[in-house]
Amino acid sequence: MHISELDTPALLVDLDRLEANLRRVAGYCSEHGLRLRPHIKTHKSPLIGRRQISHGAAGLTVAKVGEAEVMLSSGTPDLLVAYPIVGESKLRRLMEVARKTNVTVALDSLEVAQGLSSAAQAAGLTIGVLVEVNLGLNRCGLDPGPDLVALAAAITRLPGLRFDGVQSYYGHIWLNKPDGPAHFEKVKQGIAQVQEDFRKAGIELKIIGGGSTPTLFHSHEIAGINEIRPGTYVFYDSMQVAAGSCRWEDCAVTVLTTVVSTARPGYALIDGGSKTFTSDGIPGAAQPSFGKVTEVPEAVFYNMNEEHGYLDLRQAGKTIRVGDRLRIIPNHVCVAVNMHEKAYGIRGDNVEEVWPVEARGKLQ
Repeated sequence: MHISELDTPALLVDLDRLEANLRRVAGYCSEHGLRLRPHIKTHKSPLIGRRQISHGAAGLTVAKVGEAEVMLSSGTPDLLVAYPIVGESKLRRLMEVARKTNVTVALDSLEVAQGLSSAAQAAGLTIGVLVEVNLGLNRCGLDPGPDLVALAAAITRLPGLRFDGVQSYYGHIWLNKPDGPAHFEKVKQGIAQVQEDFRKAGIELKIIGGGSTPTLFHSHEIAGINEIRPGTYVFYDSMQVAAGSCRWEDCAVTVLTTVVSTARPGYALIDGGSKTFTSDGIPGAAQPSFGKVTEVPEAVFYNMNEEHGYLDLRQAGKTIRVGDRLRIIPNHVCVAVNMHEKAYGIRGDNVEEVWPVEARGKLQ
């Protein structure tokens, strides 16, 4: 099938770029002895999860139990739920997942650990646990120090749980920003402190996990890190280009749209708006935009309604007509993918594969 036969808006995945991204990260992890357990938040597809595993990933990472349920069909031997699981219903469902593959949960409180312990005990299972460390993002996680060690020690005494180590996430760091290197140094110092604190306490850290796509290829510079779980690297997006994580040529996802109106001179409307893309902007961008129009780089995607995307073409130097098709690299691909029911894998202008975005909307 040629892409001209597709209805729009359509989520396109360049298979050559996808495969190059997978190979690049697999090679990096192999070179530096890093265990790769990538996050599926970006692609939300067992099919791509299977591709990641075939490229050497040790398992997959999810945020929600619903995502874990879907990812079982990838055949993954291991699932990390990088999110505190609270509530009896979710815990019961998680135990059913754990009957089919090895499950680890990240958490930062004794309350969550106790609930997980009770569920695991009742199911006759053992669940791995990583304690979340806060290294500057100020989201989940305990700061390095005695409270972190005390929680780990308490987990080692809870039945049904296996303390595996710690994990951290520092997606707030863009190394190409003025404050990026200093924040990255704080991450190094924090991980060093954690290792020393646990050594003194006599608690083994089998896993010291971390990483994010913006810092992915610098993970080996953090002494002690032995596992990373980036997500966006499979597709990349405009935000990652701005972060210096990749080039435009590495971005595997575009959204194919159709121009539906040029009634206002110098402007055009496309058939993709806030239900197709994401309202996320790029921090610090000189000119706000909701994505890059690949055929007309000078176009500014400056506004959205639910079904309308607004393009400013005054600097484009190109005539755009109703019916023209434009491919747009979204700002934040993870959110954009979650809005589409299916993805079209392409090589050149030909559709080779079609797959459902099976984990979209799995919020529970």
